[in-house]
Amino acid sequence: MNNTLDGSAIQALPSTDILDADTSMGAVTLKVGDLDPMVRYYQSGIGLTLLALQGGRAVLGRPGNPSLVLELAPELKYAAATAAGLFHTAFLFEQESDLASSVYSVAKQYPAGFTGSSDHLVSKAFYFDDPEGNGVELYWDRPREEWTWTDGRVAMDTIFLDPNRFLTETLTDAGAVKVTEGRTGVGHIHLKVGDIATAKRFYVDTVGFEITTEFGNQALFVSAGGYHHHLGMNTWRSQGAGERTPALGLGEVSVQLPTTDGLGALRERLQTRGIQVADDGRELVFDDPWRNLVRVSGPAR
Repeated sequence: MNNTLDGSAIQALPSTDILDADTSMGAVTLKVGDLDPMVRYYQSGIGLTLLALQGGRAVLGRPGNPSLVLELAPELKYAAATAAGLFHTAFLFEQESDLASSVYSVAKQYPAGFTGSSDHLVSKAFYFDDPEGNGVELYWDRPREEWTWTDGRVAMDTIFLDPNRFLTETLTDAGAVKVTEGRTGVGHIHLKVGDIATAKRFYVDTVGFEITTEFGNQALFVSAGGYHHHLGMNTWRSQGAGERTPALGLGEVSVQLPTTDGLGALRERLQTRGIQVADDGRELVFDDPWRNLVRVSGPAR
């Protein structure tokens, strides 16, 4: 599949032509060079459940809610840091104590992978790199009634969050002994892109996400249904990046739509704008302008 980077074939949509409010993110697929240490990291470190392991493919998450697929691809090499692709996969924890348990577990077992922590006003977030350098965010959302919206934009910031103080205040005795298995899944995905204008034309005007906040030509955050963001996109390392070539790292982004009508409307938008789509009637598979593979599924039958 191939889509033009300049976005010239993408026209703006009516404001009502947006994704269903109950749209959510599905499992992220990573291409990995060494499967076993990656499974250990996400299973014993972060605390995801190993749901399936067959051949060179592992599925992790929670029963009934897979959130990560690891596919062995030892023939691939690492992409340059300036290439488009994954910035991080963000795992959302329903309970703050479960977040603390996971943060403590992965920081204890993989201390060199910790890259920072922030209070984003809407959430508390902790950042790591996995053993193959893929960005990971572990976070908990504040209640939606505590978010601040102005003219359709949500207030977000990057304020230092002391990880030791957070753990002292939040980590339970049980969570310190063994990483807890509370409800968690992919809350959002953050991508490295070549330019924000093209990202906006594709993910907002064509796919149908709504802008929740933006930072000039450096970053864009979009969502469905008033979430603070399901997708983040930035050019902090990747300004001017072109199409990806096969490499370790991001294999696939998945989005789950709640209705077949929503899937059909997206199919029509993509086809009208000349986006090449693989369509089996239940899901749509297509590339974004940087050849990040996107899979959009309708409701389970």
